[in-house]
Amino acid sequence: MAMGKAVFITTRELGKLAKWLRVLGYDSVYYGGTKESDLIIQAIRDRRNLLTRSERLTKYKGIQVIVITSDHVEEQMEQVVRELGLALDEEKLFTRCVGCNSELSDIEKQAVRGKVPEYIFNTEEDFKQCLKCGKIFWKGTHWDNVERKFRELQGRSEVG
Repeated sequence: MAMGKAVFITTRELGKLAKWLRVLGYDSVYYGGTKESDLIIQAIRDRRNLLTRSERLTKYKGIQVIVITSDHVEEQMEQVVRELGLALDEEKLFTRCVGCNSELSDIEKQAVRGKVPEYIFNTEEDFKQCLKCGKIFWKGTHWDNVERKFRELQGRSEVG
């Protein structure tokens, strides 16, 4: 499946999965509401794959529902990648805001002066900003952890 066609909506118990899908570059909406009908309408309207822990939601027609079987986010990601045959692309890492799901855009270093900690400004060269919420991102200490998890997921999906 092409990177641009895999879009998701996750139910409230899968917030971490939604964030990790965003880290991987996938459009992933977190549905925090409680009305099942609103969730289904949004999934159908936006043509999103519904990720849930609830078997009950498989009864609805017109949407693809994936019932996530694990409690662990790494295994949840592996299940989604495997079941949808997703292509993992390192170039897509950190292209979406983990908070609001919007696309990130490169921003000039000078434009972030005073908006990030001084140490970060002095030690980092590349910055991205969310086009919607304005949050600024850089390759911090978490980057190594993300790359490691990405490589593990990529390895498991190629073997499986």
